[in-house]
Order: sequence, then structure tokens, then C-alpha cells
Amino acid sequence: MTDRKTVLVLCSGNACRSQMGEAILNHELAGQVHAISAGTHPQPEVAAGAIAALKLLGLATDGLYPKELSEVMAQHIDLVVSVCDKANESCPVFPGAVQRIHVGFHDPHGEALASFIQVRDDIRQRLVPAVRHALGLA
Repeated sequence: MTDRKTVLVLCSGNACRSQMGEAILNHELAGQVHAISAGTHPQPEVAAGAIAALKLLGLATDGLYPKELSEVMAQHIDLVVSVCDKANESCPVFPGAVQRIHVGFHDPHGEALASFIQVRDDIRQRLVPAVRHALGLA
């Protein structure tokens, strides 16, 4: 049994990209990664388009909710992935030697479901391999 690595997916609003990233990483890298998400300025709720896009793939959405960064700062984090430029620019310093990468994605908030699906697919294509590489996972 391997130790799962904790990956924080960070965005400004924690309503779209970071939520989809959390769900996708937990699905695609199950057993290797425990993904969590947070926002530097979280929205009141997860965007309906993000939930719908995830459900179309049969991915779990239970328990997804916008979180303040302070809610996760006390957890041991192995990798921080910023998925929007604002979060990348304002990413706080984490205790210890926490590895950081940036993989930016378009913000579909307020757009049609097709835009959420496109961003979801982009996250699957680029974020999963980036996290695998950063953590040295097979």
C-alpha cells in the first residue's frame, strides 16, 4: 500500500476549475492522490455547470463546496496546483517545503454548459499528467 499524496487545487473562486480539478484528480488518480480544493476568494457555491459537467462523466460531486484557503492550511499538503492566474499570483507561502506548479485554465463561470465541458476535458488532458509528473507517479 502506498501513501497517498495530498494535492491542493487552488483557484480564486473555488467554484469551477478547482472543484473540477479536485473531482477529476480523485477519480483519475484514486489510491495515489487525495485532492482537495480551496479558493483565495471563494464563491458562495459551486457553479451548476461544473457539477453538471462532472456528472456527465459519472464523477462524484458529493461533498464539493467552496472552501477558504484557511480551511486547508493546517493539512499536510504535498503539492499545490494553481489553476488560475489570480491564485498563482497571490498564492500564499505554505509551511515546509511544499512543491508548487501552475496549470492555468479558462474560467467558464457564467458561460454555457459546453464551456464547462471543454474546461473539464482540458483539466483531464493537462492537469492529471502534470500532477503525475510533479509527484513522480506512474
